Amino acid sequence: MASEIDALAEEIKRRRPFLDRIREEVGRVIVGQRRMVDRLLTALLADGHVLVEGVPGLAKTLTVRTLAATLDTGFQRLQFTPDLLPADIIGTMVYDEHERSFYAKKGPIFSNLILADEINRAPAKVQSALLEAMQERQVTIGEETFTLQEPFLVMATQNPIEQEGTYPLPEAQVDRFMLKLKVDYPDSEEELHILQRWTTGQVPSARPVASVEELEAARELVLDLYIDERVQRYIVNLVCATRDPGLYDLARLDPLIEYGASPRATIYLTLAAKANAFLEGRGYVTPDDVLAVVMDVLRHRVIVSYEAEAEQVSAEDVVRMIFNTVEVP
Repeated sequence: MASEIDALAEEIKRRRPFLDRIREEVGRVIVGQRRMVDRLLTALLADGHVLVEGVPGLAKTLTVRTLAATLDTGFQRLQFTPDLLPADIIGTMVYDEHERSFYAKKGPIFSNLILADEINRAPAKVQSALLEAMQERQVTIGEETFTLQEPFLVMATQNPIEQEGTYPLPEAQVDRFMLKLKVDYPDSEEELHILQRWTTGQVPSARPVASVEELEAARELVLDLYIDERVQRYIVNLVCATRDPGLYDLARLDPLIEYGASPRATIYLTLAAKANAFLEGRGYVTPDDVLAVVMDVLRHRVIVSYEAEAEQVSAEDVVRMIFNTVEVP
């Protein structure tokens, strides 16, 4: 087993350089936000979708757009608005007068990296149009079903403070996002660098520095990373503690949790932990890899009760109490 892990580590060392190139290129445009960039790379490696939440002006859209520019692949930006229709995203059937027949005109969802900007501004009918694409990697237009090209990744942004003209995302759709990232303000030094970089009239832009082939090879390697059964059980315990906290000496959380995380959370937590280990250059997963991503995987999957809201206890507070209590192997 040790020799296999060593071989994986050598292969990771050979495959990782494209991530460093991406980080460096994104850093030419984006000041700070290293954690957000690393989590977006985690999602790319683990083949999962990302929901990015933060107040306006924190470079959420710019970071996603810049990351997409570093990969030599298809990219589409969808600006979600209250008057958007499902056909504006997935496409529609169009009548050809010459052929006297209908044909499918594909929408912008037929690309590789999709930036769904301000996703909570679109009504539920439009949001649900993304469900099939995000989960099944296919789109149905009329009676035809089309498979989406790999890699396919939805990176959505939303504003948590402005409620006018917004629609809450359905729980079924929120669960499709592997990670939910929360973006905070930069510190004073980073803000000074932002000022100096963006007030000179020379707006930086990113270039493609990595290929789809490099990404696909890294994804296959991520799946092969070794994870001990004790770490697997640790992941299962973390997720199960959101459903039956009393089994893990967390009975005080019972009245605070309305719904716990689904088995999809267990799968995503494992894949995200593997991707984090890859980013760190290791051929095996440690509990620290799990703890690095557990908040981003679970914060949007734990639904708190009215009692928790009355006590001003958030889903993040619940998740924090869980991983601070569940025994680490």
